Amino acid sequence: MVDFVGAGCGAADLITLRGARLIGEADVIIYAGSLVNPELLKYARPDCEIHNSALLTLDEVIDLIAAAEASGRHTVRLHSGDPSLYGAIREQTDRLRALGIPFAVCPGVSSLCGAAAALGAEYTVPGVSQSVIITRMAGRTPVPQGESVAALATHGATMVIFLSVGMAAALSAELIRGGYAPETPAAIVYKASWPDEKTLRCTVATLAETAERENIKKSALVCVGGFLGSGGEPSRLYDAGFSTEFREARP
Repeated sequence: MVDFVGAGCGAADLITLRGARLIGEADVIIYAGSLVNPELLKYARPDCEIHNSALLTLDEVIDLIAAAEASGRHTVRLHSGDPSLYGAIREQTDRLRALGIPFAVCPGVSSLCGAAAALGAEYTVPGVSQSVIITRMAGRTPVPQGESVAALATHGATMVIFLSVGMAAALSAELIRGGYAPETPAAIVYKASWPDEKTLRCTVATLAETAERENIKKSALVCVGGFLGSGGEPSRLYDAGFSTEFREARP
């Protein structure tokens, strides 16, 4: 059996209870060493066999899993954040299905959530934005046609951009080309929830100079939109004049 476990966005105590239990039960752990906090490995048993997938190819990862399965051992594949966002699990699960190896996925706290927490912000502010676009700049990994940052920016929604802070100047240009005003609020969140976390508020126009000044080239999210400003409306959910299933409106 293979469990894909989301390690969370960084802090070791932000893993789910289920994730921590599965790590503690594992005979073999294959963890994303370039991204996962090594403190999480303290949840593992002393006799657990541990491999750093940053040093491995996909074939080597699958070979380790297959060998563990053949000897009746339980494998945990430990991914950063939540496995469903830029987790590269599809290529692994396809191979496991072909080999007849059962697997399950344990969700984790994404850096998407960690960044908002670090900023003390809500992505979906009434009257500002009720949609969140999660994307990345095209780099060595391309993006599908129609999913360029400029094309998505035309919506004017909240945007959270992964894996792109190293291209901050090009990202800024794409956001402006798509319709964001240069003065639109933005933020760079470096290593959300880690001990060396940084939150840098700026604007779309000053993304590149902010990243350069702080020497941030990776391990950061870029957040863009009016949710970072002071505008917006209160939620109707707690409005005294708004009836809900549980409460009648008051005059």
